[in-house]
Amino acid sequence: MRLTVAHIKVIHTIIFALLSGCVLYVLASGAINRITFWTWGAAVAIVIEGLVLLASGGRCPLTTVAERLGAADGSVSDIFLPRWFADRIFPICTALFLIGCALVAARLLGW
Repeated sequence: MRLTVAHIKVIHTIIFALLSGCVLYVLASGAINRITFWTWGAAVAIVIEGLVLLASGGRCPLTTVAERLGAADGSVSDIFLPRWFADRIFPICTALFLIGCALVAARLLGW
């Protein structure tokens, strides 16, 4: 089977869903004061994603793969997410993750 842009978009959507779940899990853990092994695992996954993006110059590595496969602009989220949401996903998820981290920290400090 030959890898196509559609395959990359599906892979990207799965990764997006998993990492979005991690962001929401950290946020919920802090909000309901239920900090578990899974909270830390979710936080580590988000930090690793951030490091990968940082190492890639702020660009998802799948974008480069999509461009090599013939995508015009390399976008890997345009077909599965509304454009307005895809354009704002980093600020939205970053804000939610930071709020979640602050809540977790506050809970750990007994606030």
